[in-house]
Order: sequence, then structure tokens, then C-alpha cells
Amino acid sequence: MAQQETDERIGEGVLPTDEDGFVVDTVDAKEREAAHRERGTSRPITVVGHPALHKECRTVTEFDDGLAQLIDDMFASQSTAEGVGLAANQIGVDLKVFVYDCQDDEGVRHVGAVCNPVLVELDPARRRLDDSNEGCLSVPTAYAPLARTDYAEVRGQDARGNDIKVRGTGYFARCLQHETDHLYGYLYIDRLSKRERKAALKQMAEGTPRYPTVPND
Repeated sequence: MAQQETDERIGEGVLPTDEDGFVVDTVDAKEREAAHRERGTSRPITVVGHPALHKECRTVTEFDDGLAQLIDDMFASQSTAEGVGLAANQIGVDLKVFVYDCQDDEGVRHVGAVCNPVLVELDPARRRLDDSNEGCLSVPTAYAPLARTDYAEVRGQDARGNDIKVRGTGYFARCLQHETDHLYGYLYIDRLSKRERKAALKQMAEGTPRYPTVPND
């Protein structure tokens, strides 16, 4: 790949920002997702019990074409699995990066990638909880109610290493919290009671994933 093409490819991760400094991840969402997906190669999904899912991932330090290819592969994998968010360790890669293609509760589509994400601690006045059902590609066919805040902010870096801020409401807020959790070694079932976790794992054992998964030895 020529250097100009490489620069343009990595540059696709650079989004405009609004007056508050948050990325505008709604612009050209359909086109950007398609470009990533078409360049990427879909990989199987790791499932609960895989070592990559149960430890904190490494910090991204190299913002190069290798990272751009990983992001493309993650979008392709996410599409195959019909997911709305995917963390790198869900395809067995030990790096702090997640991608998303998620609608908020108003039906607005958000598409982007975040490296080295950190959830922002919210003012108590903004901590309204939503206990909707949650699922995970790494816990296929299982769902359980889980209280999450209905607004979330994440700080991190884009594919070029630029500092970024992402915010979301409703279902998209849940996605941001869920994917950030992954990169620190937490699955959503880790936040459930023992009884709820057992029930979720039973659902998983009784179901059949609709996408390729990595078998646990």
C-alpha cells in the first residue's frame, strides 16, 4: 500500500468535533462503516472463559497502519456477528481499542473507534440509571438486566493518536460503558449477582451462536 493511501486510511478515524469538543461520530456513518468493513477481514469471537477477556489489555502506543488494519478487521467482525460494539480482546487482540456502530435511543447512528478509553466520572446529578437488558457477543445468546447510566462520556485517542472525547445517551451510552469494561477485563456478567450470572451462563450453554467463535480449550 502506498504511503498516501496509508495516510488516508488512518485519517478516516479523524472526526470533526462539536462546540464542546466531542467527536461528531454521526457524520457519514454509513459510508465510514462500509469502508472499514470492506477492507477488513472478519475474525471469530472469543467467548467467556478465554484468557484474553479476563485481564486488562495493553495500552495502544503505535498509531500506524497495523492499528488501522486491526480497526478494519474489528468492523468486519462486528458486522458478521451483527453487533453494535466490539473490543479488541473479543477477537483475541491484547490492545485497548474498541469500535462501535450503534444507534442511540433516538435512532441516530454513531460509528467510530476509540483507543485507550477511560470512562469519565459523572456528576451525581447526571447518574440516572437504566436497567434494560444487556447482551454480549462474548456471551452469545444470553441476556440479563443490568443497571447502567443513561449518559456516558469516554476519553481516549483516535486512530492517529489524537485525544478525543465521545459521549452517548441511552443504548449508545450502555455500549460505551460495556466496551470500555471489556478492555479492563470485565464482562457484563461480572457485574451481575451470582444467581443472575449463573442464569446467563445457562442461557449461553443452551443456545447456539449465529457467528463463528473461538473454542476454549
